[in-house]
Amino acid sequence: MSDRDYYEVLGVGRNAGGDEIRSAYRKLALKYHPDRNAGDPEAEGKFKEAAEAYEVLSDPDKRQRYDQFGKEGLRGTDFRHFTDFNDIFSAFSDIFGGGMFGDLFGGGRSRNRGQHLKIQVEIGLDEVATGAKRDVGLTRRERCGACGGTGAAEGTQPVTCPTCRGAGMVQQGAGFFTVRSACPHCRGRGAVVREPCKRCRGSGKEAVKREISITIPPGVEDGIRIRYAGQGDAGDNGAPAGDLFCYVRVSEHPFFERHGEMLVCEVPITFPQAALGAEVEVPTLDGRTTVKVPRGTQSGDVVRLRGKGLPSPRGRGRGDEIVQLVIETPKRLTPRQKELLREFAESEEKAVAPRRKSFFEKLKDYFTEG
Repeated sequence: MSDRDYYEVLGVGRNAGGDEIRSAYRKLALKYHPDRNAGDPEAEGKFKEAAEAYEVLSDPDKRQRYDQFGKEGLRGTDFRHFTDFNDIFSAFSDIFGGGMFGDLFGGGRSRNRGQHLKIQVEIGLDEVATGAKRDVGLTRRERCGACGGTGAAEGTQPVTCPTCRGAGMVQQGAGFFTVRSACPHCRGRGAVVREPCKRCRGSGKEAVKREISITIPPGVEDGIRIRYAGQGDAGDNGAPAGDLFCYVRVSEHPFFERHGEMLVCEVPITFPQAALGAEVEVPTLDGRTTVKVPRGTQSGDVVRLRGKGLPSPRGRGRGDEIVQLVIETPKRLTPRQKELLREFAESEEKAVAPRRKSFFEKLKDYFTEG
């Protein structure tokens, strides 16, 4: 990875929008493009550095990780390592593919990358703690098995497009400018099919059902998107396949409420348990455990269980579980229970608890001063 800040590399602010980031990258790509700086290693380095910065800042998920954790947050993500210019041209074909930008550097046959696909996988909170695997079924468009992706019927081949003469691009002059675009006749393929393949009807692609193995790392949050490169639809003319984006849905848990890496569990206790102290059984993601309720516990007091929360997605251990103790008031009492409580209430009038006494003293002073 580059050592420089990505915003600094592109010369944009941290609040820059997608269009501003794209425009800044285009300007740098024009400036340091290899066709303009042949044999200049410094320009080559800056060209790759700009591509790296654009890859991160143009992707919402990677940008969020980078803004929050810096370059350390990108480790473990599907991060490209550009080894040569072809890697960059392939990754950002939408920028280098055609139009005036493509014409400045020779352009080339239109190569449309395959469509991205989306799926949703639901996991439980216990699987967030351990990570999960799923085999999911999907239908994607792959190269036709009958014609090998040519779109031509068996025993025939596509012929050179008479409009673009196989270039896949046409150009139009406008004053001093030359604009190149995909050929409207062959749609950038450089060839046309006279006799279409019966299976794919000349498209060169067919719908195929596949089962994809999905690995979900520990610590993921609800709604996070995981990218699986090259698992989408096939591209045109040998262009890269699209990507598969898996959106993770974390289902609600009957006991726990999640706050980042911390879990909160509300546990009811009785008044005698709170007053006299007790040991109560509470749930954790690792199974049941026992916690000690101190004598004189007030409703809302908490007990912290270290390391019983969720793992950090950045590998920094596990969070804690917070057990919130709530005193539960019984709705139905036996005659004997009522009698005992009345005796307790009468004795309480003679020896009011310190916290309660303090409250009523403050209340009396407040209205007296008013």
